[in-house]
Amino acid sequence: MSRLSPGTALRSRPLRAALAVLSTAVAMCGVVLAASSTPSSAATCNGYVGLTFDDGPTGNTSALLNVLRSNGVRATMFNVGQNVQNNRSAAQAQVAAGMWVANHSWNHAHMTSMSQAQMQSDLSQTSSAIQSATGVRPQLFRPPYGETNSTLQSVASSLGMRQVIWDVDSQDWNGASVSQIVSNASRLQAGQVILMHDGIQNTRDAIGQIMANLTSRNLCPGMISPSTGRAVAPDGTTPPPSTGTPPPGGGGSCTATATTPNVWGDRYNTSVTVSGASTWTVVVAITAPQRVSTIWNGNATWDSSGTIMTMRSNGSGNTFGFTTMTNGNSSARPQIRSCTAG
Repeated sequence: MSRLSPGTALRSRPLRAALAVLSTAVAMCGVVLAASSTPSSAATCNGYVGLTFDDGPTGNTSALLNVLRSNGVRATMFNVGQNVQNNRSAAQAQVAAGMWVANHSWNHAHMTSMSQAQMQSDLSQTSSAIQSATGVRPQLFRPPYGETNSTLQSVASSLGMRQVIWDVDSQDWNGASVSQIVSNASRLQAGQVILMHDGIQNTRDAIGQIMANLTSRNLCPGMISPSTGRAVAPDGTTPPPSTGTPPPGGGGSCTATATTPNVWGDRYNTSVTVSGASTWTVVVAITAPQRVSTIWNGNATWDSSGTIMTMRSNGSGNTFGFTTMTNGNSSARPQIRSCTAG
């Protein structure tokens, strides 16, 4: 080991001091750069939203993942089984980038026209393709076009998946501009889910502004809970703040099943049958800009957004219904959030 003379040691002290200051400055700069590269990690999260991308993987999946990573976003990718089979590496890249992968049917068919056996085969084949490519078995399912019925929901459940529609439609599939996509996304509230699509340039260009808006409202991207279908913290443990009016506690549960027996060009009817209770409270989510125009066999109240309807029994039996005006969104259907007895 070499030793310095006292004079050399004294002369070296200012140099060491200067180097220490420089080292500290570099370290501080590194911290600042790290924070700015993942803006969402520094945000205060008072709630979580689910950013979802349908119809992948595509030839543009890599570009989408680059934008998501650069903005510190983790999202849920509702993949088409046939696309996964044809592009396994892109599906693997989704998982490697920290995204959640989910089932969006085999080839994006109108599944409500299928038999139960056909539904079972379609969803099972899709989940197997995703698991084979990524090692992850999907726990979430989104029906193509938002078209669903009780049979399809039952099939998805039998395969270990919860059906997830959406609360906000970005309209990117409908040629929406970047500013329109950003404006639509600004309606997101804690716990809600937005529909977007893989492969659309305007969607990729909107992500930075979407994140800036969410951060300004202390909302962060999260995962979609397989238990509730709502957005929660990425570790799945922190529930978002409540949205809407919670139903009164009756101490019991019931089951509500929705069907759409009548569909016209500008509206459709939904019929909901409740089992397991003679008095009940059912919470139903409507996708904006759709709006309910008529109800029957129940008493309804709404949250401030006008998209969460709480329907209570009024002595008219265990089946209630309502008419929904599509207002330009003909694909979405109401989603049952909860059924409470009493």
